[in-house]
Amino acid sequence: MSDKGVNILNRKAGFEYHTDIKFTAGLVLTGTEVKSIRNGNANISDAYCMMEDGELIIKNMHISEFKQGSFNQHETLRNRKLLLNKTELRKITSRLKEKGTAVFPIKLYAGERGFLKLDIGVGKGKKAFDKRDDIKARDIQRELAKIKF
Repeated sequence: MSDKGVNILNRKAGFEYHTDIKFTAGLVLTGTEVKSIRNGNANISDAYCMMEDGELIIKNMHISEFKQGSFNQHETLRNRKLLLNKTELRKITSRLKEKGTAVFPIKLYAGERGFLKLDIGVGKGKKAFDKRDDIKARDIQRELAKIKF
């Protein structure tokens, strides 16, 4: 299957948030959105998730228009419903009641059966000193890798 190549990452997620829990969710998409994502024309770096009416919605996820599509094009920044079971939704809502907790997308990919999946994380935002510590640890790992060879 050529769908295995779909792999869109949110590189800011690891830098901006401490991830406490991860979930894998399905997405409610239209046909032109799926084709555009399979071409790699999606961006989740500015996206975020919110609870609305007991459902988890991803907002600000940009999926470019499908060039070969006809007049049935989708909106590029529309809100999309995430598919999770009730226990997962309960866990997320209970965590969101804590102050400073956010739900954010981590990775968009094609699953084993070809369906598009979105990994989401629940966690708290990092402070400036946490980010500096991460940069320092990354630099140390890079220097150690140079020394080994």
